[in-house]
Amino acid sequence: MADNSKIESAPTPSIKSLKSRFEQLALEHAASAPGLQVLPKPAPSQPQPQPQAITQSQTTQTKTHLASDVPSGPRASLMLDDRPVPPPRDLRTAPSSSDIRATAAKRAPPPPPPSRGKKPPQSPAASPLLRPVPVPAALRSPRASPERRPGGRGTSTEESSEDGGSPRVGSLRSGFALQVPPHPPPRHHGTSAHAGHHESSVTISTMTTPMSLIAPSLPSRRVTSDEVAPPLPARHCATQSNNTSNTTFQQTSPIGDRLPPPPTRTIGLGEKLPPVRHEESGSEEDPRIRAAESLPDSSRSSRHPPAISCFSYSESKIHVPAYSGHVAVTGSCVVASTPHHIKHYDLSSGDMPLWVIDTKEAGMRDAKVTCLEFRPASVEEDRGQFVWVGTKDGHLFEVDIRTGGLTASKLGAHTHHIIHMFRHGRTMITIDATGKLLVFDPETNASAGVGAGPTDDVSLVYTAPRVHRIGEKPEFAKMLGGLLWTSVRTEMSGAGAASVPVVRIHDVFAPGSIGRAVMPTQHVGAVTSGTILPSDPDHVYLGHEGGYISVWSIATGDGAPACMEAIKVSTSDVLCLEGVNDRLWAGGRKGMISVYDVSVRPWVVTNCWDAHAGLPVLRIFVDPYAIEKLGRLSVVSVGRDEQMRFWDGLLGADWVAQELLKREHAFSTFRDISVLIVSWNVDAAKPDALTTDPENINFLQDVLTSVDSPDIISFGFQELIDLESRKMAAKTVLLGGGKKKGEDGKISEKVTSSYKRWHDRLVQAVKLAMPTNSPYTVIHTESLVGLFTCMFVKNTERGSLKDVAIATIKRGMGGRYGNKGGIVARFVVDDSSLCFINCHLAAGQHHVRQRNADVAAFLEERDVFSPSDGVEVPLAYVGGGDGSMVLDHEIVFLNGDLNYRIDQRRDAVVSAIEVGDFESLQTHDQLLKEMRFNRGFRLRAFAEGALEFAPTYKYDRRTRTYDTSEKRRVPAWCDRVLWRTRDVGRVALLHYVRYEANVSDHRPVSAGFRVRVKRVGGAARERVRGEVGACWEGVRVGLLAGAREFYVGQGLV
Repeated sequence: MADNSKIESAPTPSIKSLKSRFEQLALEHAASAPGLQVLPKPAPSQPQPQPQAITQSQTTQTKTHLASDVPSGPRASLMLDDRPVPPPRDLRTAPSSSDIRATAAKRAPPPPPPSRGKKPPQSPAASPLLRPVPVPAALRSPRASPERRPGGRGTSTEESSEDGGSPRVGSLRSGFALQVPPHPPPRHHGTSAHAGHHESSVTISTMTTPMSLIAPSLPSRRVTSDEVAPPLPARHCATQSNNTSNTTFQQTSPIGDRLPPPPTRTIGLGEKLPPVRHEESGSEEDPRIRAAESLPDSSRSSRHPPAISCFSYSESKIHVPAYSGHVAVTGSCVVASTPHHIKHYDLSSGDMPLWVIDTKEAGMRDAKVTCLEFRPASVEEDRGQFVWVGTKDGHLFEVDIRTGGLTASKLGAHTHHIIHMFRHGRTMITIDATGKLLVFDPETNASAGVGAGPTDDVSLVYTAPRVHRIGEKPEFAKMLGGLLWTSVRTEMSGAGAASVPVVRIHDVFAPGSIGRAVMPTQHVGAVTSGTILPSDPDHVYLGHEGGYISVWSIATGDGAPACMEAIKVSTSDVLCLEGVNDRLWAGGRKGMISVYDVSVRPWVVTNCWDAHAGLPVLRIFVDPYAIEKLGRLSVVSVGRDEQMRFWDGLLGADWVAQELLKREHAFSTFRDISVLIVSWNVDAAKPDALTTDPENINFLQDVLTSVDSPDIISFGFQELIDLESRKMAAKTVLLGGGKKKGEDGKISEKVTSSYKRWHDRLVQAVKLAMPTNSPYTVIHTESLVGLFTCMFVKNTERGSLKDVAIATIKRGMGGRYGNKGGIVARFVVDDSSLCFINCHLAAGQHHVRQRNADVAAFLEERDVFSPSDGVEVPLAYVGGGDGSMVLDHEIVFLNGDLNYRIDQRRDAVVSAIEVGDFESLQTHDQLLKEMRFNRGFRLRAFAEGALEFAPTYKYDRRTRTYDTSEKRRVPAWCDRVLWRTRDVGRVALLHYVRYEANVSDHRPVSAGFRVRVKRVGGAARERVRGEVGACWEGVRVGLLAGAREFYVGQGLV
């Protein structure tokens, strides 16, 4: 037999030479096997030889040899049974050359070698022309390791029987108890001899290697479960073992990386479904939840629009086309343009235009107006009287708004349409779409024979512009701090989530200067706007798509602006930005203008109102001329609704409202009422279950008598139905939603019986517990997929209640399902508004962010109620609200299963509870930690009583033992009662306790309050309001002086 090393080291032979060599090796192999007859190769013209008869001794010898190779045990019955082996029609140990040619003709081309790091594709049949691929380490045998083979590649028959791939795989498969696939049909190679040979072969796999003539004997032992199989050595076709058996065992394919299918469970008809598996993680890192939690706190913002009241007529009739219109404002004078018309309004004398210029008739060569800006003037009477007009053809015109006539023009100043125009100091700057920038500086008037003194103004006729080049089509461009900041939407650095916009900064007043490129420090959208705060002139604020505002420091050592941080302020784009006094004004896509106090961390929303009927706010800018002409700091906004609005930049109405709140004792009278709030997650328990134990029987009696004859009683229950029961949940959704209540808040008959049973039981309990001479009336009942609110009011207080309303907020499944959510009820007592929230927040030990997002949704949800029309809004509600939001109310109570847990090991928590060490557990309570450390947490403004009772969750039913189930949940104070008030002296806590009713896995809690409600005296309030207004006038003068100084420094005045 030829040496293996010589075969491997030889150059790659041709297909024909390989076939000849394989035939020679096959003949040598057959000749070396004793007792086997080698049949000569039949000629093509000769008929095939007839099958030889085999004697009984030969059959017995063959069967005995096969039995010695097959391992004993259950697998033996799968591979060879006791039936006699059918005699083969032709007994040969090597294929003929015709067999090899037939096989090679049908063989597919060899597959490409697998790339590194990828799993090689499985081939349906191995080719003798390919080098064998090493078997994975998991399928190798310890006795097949090359290091333990003394003979190297030249192995004996005994070694081949242990090192062979097929027996080893068969043993491993028997260790895993895998089922052997059925026998494949015989493969015909075109001759009857071949067919007879396959009929006599014992086959255990469907993978057939053409040169695998005789399989080695199977190993005599199995692989144990704790034995790791080392890799099998590579076997070449030329080193087949010399086994004399005529039986061919085909190689079994590896098991691969596929795992067995997971176990299944069959649920019979009528059987109870298994409990729902709640994931403890997965949505915890949801970026939408994280972004919603990180937004600035708007819980104390005023929703009252700060409309300015210094004009005789409204600006509502001024039409500004959304994307083709432009506007310039100076005091009460407004210049608005459409593509081919320019109109001038004076709101101090009327709301109709004083004159209209048609560009077709005014000598502007049918120009289309693309921008407007007032030019500076050294004479005070001329300031805000001359407006420059830029056109699509690149022409510049100057119009005197007092007469409506053209005073100057510069045709062809730009070769493309003018897109930006700025006023800075004594200069004017224009930019076209190709990035050509012209600086009109009156200092160059001397070259035209005109004086260039400090009293000379810029002129389109005499002033020679200086040319500067910037990037093409800058969507954003603005003069900030004496530098031009620009950004192109398509110019981004990086890709995907790492992309940031490139901001270029130019010093247009330094000839020959080169722009500097800077980038934000984190991923933000394209730049849409920019501004500087008058109270903080060392920082520039840029608005971005995606709701971000980046903060840049311009007071750096090298003069290069540096990005300090990027703050997420909105879930939609920041379309426009303007710094006004000490506040940052931002306009969004939903028509809202938000005002941020950036002096604190995190930022706080102080004002937020709907400025443009839910349509995008396209532009916000300050009119600095109004400081001198009107004595106001006027802010102008233009929206997609094609309307412009004027706002008070100093927010004077909010200042007055805050002062009135501080002095309300001077014009209001107060009285006390008592409020009792009960919260309990009943875990689908029925009221009939309150039996057996005294704690269950006396629960309702004890809780109703915890406050002496309360004026208002609020029951807030959670999981009144089994949330894991799909039938009950569907019934509640289909029948409970949109139900109608009868008179006096009686519950609808369509609601499931669970709600009605508790409703009837509560009504009965109130009648039994309260004195007969002070009856109560149900004023609110509402349900929401497990949540149930039932509110009682004493009949003596029923007449003082007004503006009664109740609503629901869904938070389950992204706000589409009510398994998690809240029921919000409100009413007004005298001139004080009270709001009650019964909620069930997201469950899970680690879902703190989801719970925080649920809380934010309750408090910031708009239009929870219809706007109040029966109460004078400034008296009953706060924050400029109309009662449609939760935080419009003076006093807010929040109770329910908040699901905030204790971040501590269960054993440590249980041990602390057993010794009564509740104080140490409070340091690990998630709710208290969020209040203490999370500055953006919406419940930071709420208060809670001391937790002097054991955690209320989770118990084994009917026991005093905490959860002993498989999950062994950590005990926690899930059931809470909190409150919020603008004046801390208006609410006093009477008690905060838990009860021992054990029919649920939660313990109920109750809180009693003494609430001080007010009644406002109208005449006294007006007198105090006049005093506060006089104080504001002095404050306003000082603020206007500081604002004018800033705008002079910025070159805007």
